[in-house]
Amino acid sequence: MLRTHTCGQLNKNDAGKEVILCGWVAVRRDHGKLIFIDLRDRYGITQVVFIPKESGAAHTKAQELRSEFVVKLKGKVNARPAGNVNPKLATGEIELIGLELEILNPSLTPPFEIEDTLEIAEETRLKYRYLDLRRKTVFDNVTLRSKLYAVVRNFLNGKDFIECETPILTKSTPEGARDYLVPSRLNPGEFFALPQSPQLFKQIFMVSGIDKYYQIAKCFRDEDLRADRQPEFTQLDLEMSFVSEEDIYGLFEEMMSLIFKELKGIELKTPFPRIPYQEAMDKYNSDKPDLRKEFNTDFAFAWIIDFPLLKFNAEENRWESEHHPFTAPAEADIETMETAPDKVKSRSYDLVLNGLELGSGSIRIHSQVLQERIFKMIGIEKEEAEKRFGFLLEAFRYGAPPHGGFAFGVDRLLSLLSGQSSIREVIAFPKTSSAGCPLTNAPSDVSEKQLKELNISIRKK
Repeated sequence: MLRTHTCGQLNKNDAGKEVILCGWVAVRRDHGKLIFIDLRDRYGITQVVFIPKESGAAHTKAQELRSEFVVKLKGKVNARPAGNVNPKLATGEIELIGLELEILNPSLTPPFEIEDTLEIAEETRLKYRYLDLRRKTVFDNVTLRSKLYAVVRNFLNGKDFIECETPILTKSTPEGARDYLVPSRLNPGEFFALPQSPQLFKQIFMVSGIDKYYQIAKCFRDEDLRADRQPEFTQLDLEMSFVSEEDIYGLFEEMMSLIFKELKGIELKTPFPRIPYQEAMDKYNSDKPDLRKEFNTDFAFAWIIDFPLLKFNAEENRWESEHHPFTAPAEADIETMETAPDKVKSRSYDLVLNGLELGSGSIRIHSQVLQERIFKMIGIEKEEAEKRFGFLLEAFRYGAPPHGGFAFGVDRLLSLLSGQSSIREVIAFPKTSSAGCPLTNAPSDVSEKQLKELNISIRKK
């Protein structure tokens, strides 16, 4: 290592030691005979003073320093007098007397100061995201994700779940949002799709005998964006075999309680309230009610249950799935599905937090006969079902266990945990509201050669 300590590590117990620090120059103050800098790394800030009589060479070199220069320096830890202690810094009891200074890299003048309190245009922040990430608030927002992943993984691994990956290049099964399509060079005229969720593959895992699956999964949806949407986002995806709704509720309430205790020091009250869909609509005029005033827990969770299985598409004059076609109907409604489709409830559930849908899931259909009935009700003929979902339906013919699952939006949960209004604040390299990346200028044109290799031509407007 080039350094012996970090910039947030030293205290008065280290007085007299010679140490080596590396980092960025956050602030430089030239008092003539004395030059002060605040040296910053991800761990904190240490004040360094260059004194001619201690090291004339280091003092002379320090005159070259400017904001965001990257430096390595050797110095002697000095305890500050009581009147000079800075209680705002973890290292505020000491300063480093600079003895040797090496400029590892200079820096251009940044387009904005690396300060938390400044209001900076989002386009500028995202264009220079590597500078924006040096600001403590932004850095803390992004590193909170790492802490969340650690809590989730430790919890689920302790419950005998297996973390499994699913393909990013997969089959397009148009439903819900638009797919992002990827042309196949080796199969001209054919396309992969980026997954909107791992839904079909996680159900195949259940058929395989992996009875407890989870994945921190990247998902992609080509849809109009809002503050809580991105074209690529992250969800915690989970599926279990031989379970009921109660098993799902209990698992996620335990997990959320642990997350909030570990990351926020907050004790959640469980079990979460369970509100039937129709009651939520009648009482709150929303299936995502904000219950904070009613329950007085800053974070008010609730399960929304008993959703309709189907909704009527007046434009196409047909019934369609409220969630997706693999959601199981309530057992009491199976016999009368065809005669009273508007009365059929589903075995689906949403987890709502502070007026936002945090996640959703359902008990799935595992019976081939029942699945065919649902397809018929929503106008998916056998040939179309095979074309769209054939690989899953084929798997179901080899002994599919009863199973159910859930997924919640990691970005949305992180924005709530960190008090941010936009999920862009908790993503390291987010897209803008127009689905662009100012840092890389993506999306961008590609060469005619690339298009030709893919057998694609661009239609001129």
